[in-house]
Amino acid sequence: METRAGDPGAFARFDLSLVDSPAFVVDAARLRANLGVLADIRDRAGIKVLAALKAFSMWRVAPIVGEYLDGVCTSGLWEALLAAEHYKGEIATYCAAYKSEDLPEICRLSDHVIFNSPRQLERFRPDLARLGGRFDIGLRINPLHPEGEVPRYDPCAPHSRLGFPVDQLRPEHLEGVSGLHFHSLCEQDFLPLARTWEALGPHLAPYFGQLKWLNFGGGHHITRADYQRDELVAFLKAVKAETGCELYLEPGEAVALDAGILVGTVLDLGWNGMPVAITDISATCHMPDVIEAPYRPAMLGERDPEGAGEEAVRLGGPSCLAGDVIGDYVLPVPPEPGTRFAFLDQAHYSMVKTTTFNGVPLPSLWLWDSETDALECVKRFGWETFRDRLS
Repeated sequence: METRAGDPGAFARFDLSLVDSPAFVVDAARLRANLGVLADIRDRAGIKVLAALKAFSMWRVAPIVGEYLDGVCTSGLWEALLAAEHYKGEIATYCAAYKSEDLPEICRLSDHVIFNSPRQLERFRPDLARLGGRFDIGLRINPLHPEGEVPRYDPCAPHSRLGFPVDQLRPEHLEGVSGLHFHSLCEQDFLPLARTWEALGPHLAPYFGQLKWLNFGGGHHITRADYQRDELVAFLKAVKAETGCELYLEPGEAVALDAGILVGTVLDLGWNGMPVAITDISATCHMPDVIEAPYRPAMLGERDPEGAGEEAVRLGGPSCLAGDVIGDYVLPVPPEPGTRFAFLDQAHYSMVKTTTFNGVPLPSLWLWDSETDALECVKRFGWETFRDRLS
């Protein structure tokens, strides 16, 4: 598995014993720094930036997000309800397919309601006419230009269900449509976006005069240190001038990049051809992308096996899934039952994907501010959380 790098930042000095185990800890100062970068891009380019709740929806920090960005994007009714209750600014909702019973409330809550296909839009058009009001209608298109390294995460992979193929777009499909949305990146820098627009632009040029906005979706790793931000600003200005449209970006990971860790504890240590440790962190329950992507999360303070002169330890979770394995690591201190450790860059996607499979407890949620050292337990989950999801 590929190791996904993480920046320890201020977490290098965080005392892991101060929180529960397992626990997600989010650094408010790092979050503000990320949001500041996104706001700077927004201001220099003259665009709007929405935070993608699908990646990071810790609504305790919604006031911080609201200080910097123009609103949020949501993936359906429940995220739209969360957005309306806790977040400031615009709400853009896109879902691969809406349920008719959800649509009235989604339209009431949202500023933009984005459909996945003209056929679905046409089917709901009478309902939309009755609902009327403050929202406008968007259509998601598929640029048919794959840039992703992993097909599972590439919305432009062959036979993708996400977005209407742009080579099928006709004028009649845009009746009543205010804007177009596309999302084709995943943890990528500026160049894949530029190539995507180069492929997509000629298809959309005939419609520039009638569109109000273009939404470039997410997957932009703008807050990564090596992202080409000046090039992005110049590009966005040029596209805005070319199209006459309001432009939107919907970063998700970039909002919380390197802003959170997942703290765990070694529960037991054995030997099966190599050291094997059971931890209270489960890949399948707490970090499912480790199995789905797959990838190897970076560990806070991990030592080099050669420099440490120690054999790596295979870390796995407490569940009954044989494949509940996180990876092989040389921990910062020799592992024993009770040893604390942490994985880096776990605020985005990990927090929103946790499950209680096997009755494995959910990590508690903590908010730390590395500038003030203030630490707050936002929420703990009792066994009732597991019970109440069942019947």
